[in-house]
Amino acid sequence: MRLILVRHGRTASNVDFLLDTAEPGADLDEGGLAQAAALVERLSHHEIEAVFASTLVRTQQTARPVAAARGLELEVLPGLREISAGDDELSADATRYITTLIAWGKGDPDARIPGGENAHEFFARFDDAIGRIADAGREVVMVVSHGAALRVWSMARVAGFAEALGRAHLDNTGVIVVDGSPEDGWQLAELIGVRHFEDPATGEVVELTAERIDPVE
Repeated sequence: MRLILVRHGRTASNVDFLLDTAEPGADLDEGGLAQAAALVERLSHHEIEAVFASTLVRTQQTARPVAAARGLELEVLPGLREISAGDDELSADATRYITTLIAWGKGDPDARIPGGENAHEFFARFDDAIGRIADAGREVVMVVSHGAALRVWSMARVAGFAEALGRAHLDNTGVIVVDGSPEDGWQLAELIGVRHFEDPATGEVVELTAERIDPVE
């Protein structure tokens, strides 16, 4: 099957660099609504048979234009939600959040922010959601989720994703197209909508997550 994994559109929390991971989360802002509407044309060449989103409102708002254009019911899965920021929810300081994700990639899947989740918990619920989507038997499915969740899951589960992303960042309504199955694994088919952040003083690319997060089993 083909999964079209989409990061939600822009919110005020994105603009302000806030760790907004809890339900219901921020609504899409004006720019985010425009990004969501643009997905109808951007994804028009895909024969999408189902549309899924997380329990946070911004993913559902992002998914609805495509679902409506295809005459599909939007299906919500809790397992697709963002990686929890725990006690740092709505903080503008992402240091502990990033450090925790890096620790997962360095072989410490038990690491967590107080009040948050560890790698075992994240992968269990996200893999379960993808498994449920695959079990439904559709060939092409759109899944709207979140930046950290999509990056961490794809680093671990999608062959070719880490090399394609490099030091870039999945932008709002960025798209990761993958082919495969939970049993046979996933292969990157296309990566669209990434951004390289540059230091205005030096012009050098800035890696927001400090270093690559390697696969976590």
